[in-house]
Amino acid sequence: MPTVELEAGEHWLCTCGKSAKFPFCDGSHKDTDHSPLKHVMTEKGTIRTCGCGKSKDKPFCDGSHNS
Repeated sequence: MPTVELEAGEHWLCTCGKSAKFPFCDGSHKDTDHSPLKHVMTEKGTIRTCGCGKSKDKPFCDGSHNS
């Protein structure tokens, strides 16, 4: 589960798994049914993103990799 530190502000997170800049969107979803997820941070902090593809809360980690 990649942990990413983000500055306060708006961030676009990858939901298709094709981005070369994962966990951030780079537009690779254009030929898929996926759309990036807008995530707003009110202050600097960290998020845990899904790296296994099993999370039901993509692109965030929900611990599914442990099952």
